[in-house]
This record gives sequence, structure tokens and C-alpha cells, in this order.
Amino acid sequence: MAAAKVNGCVSLNERSSASENIKCDNSDKNIENGKVHHSLNGYEKSKLKHTSNGFNKMATFDRESAPWMDWSQHDIFPGSFEKCSLLTAALTHFGLYILMFLGFVNQLLFKPKVATERNREGYAPLYNPFEQFYSRYVYRRVRHIFNRPICSTPGAEVTLKERYTDDYNWSFGFTGTERRCINLGSYNYLGFAAPEGACADAAAAAVRRYGLAHGSPRAELGSSRLHRDLERTTADFLGVESAVVFGMGFATNALGLPGLLGAGALVLSDENNHASLILGLRLAHVTVRVFRHNDVRHLERLARAAIAEARWKKIVIVVEGVYSMEGSIVPLAAVVALKKQLGLQLYLDEAHSVGAMGPRGRGVTDHCGVDPRDVDVLMGTFTKSFGAAGGYIAGSAELVNCVRAQGHAHAYAHSMAPCVAAQVLAAMRAITSPEGVARVRRLRDNTHYFRQRLRDMGVLTFGHEDSPVVPMLVYTFSKMAATVERLTARGVATVGVGFPATPLNKARIRFCLSAAHTREQLDECLAALEDIVDEVGLRYSRR
Repeated sequence: MAAAKVNGCVSLNERSSASENIKCDNSDKNIENGKVHHSLNGYEKSKLKHTSNGFNKMATFDRESAPWMDWSQHDIFPGSFEKCSLLTAALTHFGLYILMFLGFVNQLLFKPKVATERNREGYAPLYNPFEQFYSRYVYRRVRHIFNRPICSTPGAEVTLKERYTDDYNWSFGFTGTERRCINLGSYNYLGFAAPEGACADAAAAAVRRYGLAHGSPRAELGSSRLHRDLERTTADFLGVESAVVFGMGFATNALGLPGLLGAGALVLSDENNHASLILGLRLAHVTVRVFRHNDVRHLERLARAAIAEARWKKIVIVVEGVYSMEGSIVPLAAVVALKKQLGLQLYLDEAHSVGAMGPRGRGVTDHCGVDPRDVDVLMGTFTKSFGAAGGYIAGSAELVNCVRAQGHAHAYAHSMAPCVAAQVLAAMRAITSPEGVARVRRLRDNTHYFRQRLRDMGVLTFGHEDSPVVPMLVYTFSKMAATVERLTARGVATVGVGFPATPLNKARIRFCLSAAHTREQLDECLAALEDIVDEVGLRYSRR
């Protein structure tokens, strides 16, 4: 099969006509020497080399002869990941070792009743021993800064319910008081999580008409006009042919991936992919090979090695748009170029980027100037920029039909609540308006301002300049707890993140910016933070 030339490069990803796109059937064929004779999970390769935005079999051409990528022609900046000094790393490890040693001594001398499983003879243990130890003697020491209940809308400000403990964080009680804080912890990128306004009015009207829930999966009696309107609006918003929505963002990945993948598929996964992606890949029972975070050169080497094995029915790259623990942005244009060069497929999780990235808020495809039809599967959630819940998978009509038929969420999971669908619809339509574009611009301005002020303080942050997720490294659990405690006392609500969400020695404070924040609110947060940085000792940056 001849390959087309585009800009002097061999294009191995030529788009076919819609009539020759993927078919969703269950015919049983085999694969030999790279030629497709089998349809797995309903995905059959068309007669042409490639199908537009279809999650299909790999193209049947000689990929091993494709030239290596010239990465100097692409923006492959992985994000800012400044390393700490050797002294900081040594002290962090030393502190962790002391903490664990004291925990082991405590467990040896004062073993709590919950530490021993009973009546388990003949059964596998319910808990991993290290996880049990970590939960009781490391996590418990800082448990008071996690799982804090709120009693207001998580907008630009949020109200925290204050708690107390009299048994060293084993249990908590409420003091009966509340604390109003500037909210730097919630995913409310565009400020649509509000108790009043067009979105709240639309959700209230949907409750009055449809009730709180449909009490059924989408495939049975769980579909309404709101769901159909939302799917059409989502597809138009993203610039693709079709979309399907689900009631839970996490389940969109966890229950969608097993329907798209199966035996004979190889997944090349970023090392920092979200837990929902990891769970979905485990449930799909596919082979997974991990490449270094945002390292397209490593990705290319893994892809070429897999192609040389000549035994995979399809090779799929799985990445995120914005990584929620690193604040980094995928070099999407470079990944798409590699995908086209080698005839691979691409699954993009835009949970944190859709709505928040790009001049029009269309996500990382908009931000990177990539045609959304060049991404085989677009996945995203409505829990961040839209102030709601749920998720979507979008792409070609054939792809979406197969997700409905083969995925688990459409047939078994409860459908999205009507009020949530109404909230998302109102927010999505608002983003396309001039006022919505102004929100996207305001979020970008707030992000740039906040990141620049943190750099001026000398703290160490991760990620890209445009990412509204801003992780600030504190390294140790003690400093993480101290920072969150002091920020809360100064009226700033934020989130501390540690193991297992991050490496054991890289605890951090994660700030989430919003278009709803005023410059005065950000200045108040930064003033409080500057005092705490000096008190706790967080000026780790050497730049």
C-alpha cells in the first residue's frame, strides 16, 4: 500500500471515507504477519490504510521502514520538573525512615486491635501489610488535613466544617463551627460551580421536570432529551462526529477501555496516567508498556520495538491532556505526528483540559493546534470545567456506536442525572459565548499570574505555564501538614497530596486556579503563602 506524502514526510495515517470506516461486528478472523484476518471486540479494519478517528486495527503497511522522527521540528517540552538539591533529597529520605522506624516501634509495643485480621484461616489476607502499616502510622498522622467536609458550593470561596480529634486522628468530631476560605482546592476551573446563575437555574428546572434520577441505565429507560442534546452538543463542541456521555467520570475510563481493547492489543501508557486509566487497562487484560512522562523519544523507541515484534493487532498510545499531579501538558502535536508516522492509535483523556485549555476552551487539542479528528478516542469529564459530574467518549459515529455496544457503562451503569446533564449543557453553551471565552481568558491570566508569583517566592513548582493545576513541592509529610494547617488558619483552603498519589518522597500542595478568583483573592492567598514559606522553609527552587 503506498503511503501519501505530507509536507515532505511519509503519511501513514491517510483518512478514508466515512462509508469505509470501521465496522462493528463480531466476525472471527486471524492475524498473520501483520495482515488483519480477525475482528476483535467489533473493530474491523477497512480496506484503506486508515480510518478517520476510528479505534480500528493497525494499518497494514511496512511500518518498520518509516523514518525516525525529527523531534527538532516539534514542541516536545515535557514541563518544568526542577530537581531538588541532594541535601533536600537526603533529608527527606532520612525523615521518612525515622517516621517509619518510630511506626514499627509503636506497632511492636502498642499493636492496635485493628492491626490483626481474625478468622482468616485458609483465605488470602485482605490487606497488604505495608499498606496497613502506612495507613496506621504514616497517613494517620496527617489524616486531619484530608477528607475535610464542606458545607457550601465549592466556588471561589468555600465553607469548611471544623473538626477535632482526641485520639490522635483515629476518629474526628465536629466542633460546631465553620470557616469560610478562599478555595484553591476544588476543580472549578471556569467558575460554573455556583449556587445561582444560568447553570443553577437550568439544573433546578431539570429537577422539576425529570426528577433527580432516571433509575435506569441508558440502554434501558435512562435516556431523555437532555442526554441526546448533551451528546450532540458535546460532539459539536469538540469538533467530532459523535459522542456518548456517562454518569461518572472515573467510570468512563474504567468501564470504557475494556470495551475498546482486548487480546492482541498493546498499550503504551504514560507513567503518570490517572488511576481510572490504569484500572480500565487492568480490566481490559491487555499488555501495557509504560513510557517516561511526556518523553516522546522514549515512546517512539517502545513503539518501534513493538512493531518489530509483529504480533500486536493494534498498538494504542494512552495519554492525558493535563496531568493532575504534575500540572504538565501532553505534547499532543508531537504524539499525533508519531501516531501518524507509525500507524498507531491514540486515546486522549481530557479530564482536566477540556474547557480549561485553548483559546476557545476546547481542550488540549485547541491548545496545541491539533485537529480533534486526528485523535482516535477523545475522553473527558464534566467534573472540572463544567461544575458537574460524569464523562464522555467522543470520535467517529462508528466508534461511539461500538462504545455503546461493547462498553459496560452504557448498558449497566446508572445514567447521568437529568439535573447534571442540564448543568453541563448550560455550561458548555456558555463557554461558546463571548462571556465564556472571557472566562477562559481570565483563567489563563490567573494561572500565569499565580505561577509567576510562586516563582518569585523561590518555591519549586511543577508543570507548564498554562496549566491551571499548580503543584508546589514540599517533599515531607510534616511540611505538607504544616502548610495546609497554616493556610487554613489564614483562610485559604487547599489540598495536600502524598503517597500513593505521588512518590513517597514527593509530597506537594496542589493549587487549582479558577476564572472565578479575583486578583485580590489571589493576592491574599499569595501573601499568606509567602509568610508560611519562610516559616516552614519551602524555598527549594535554585533557579
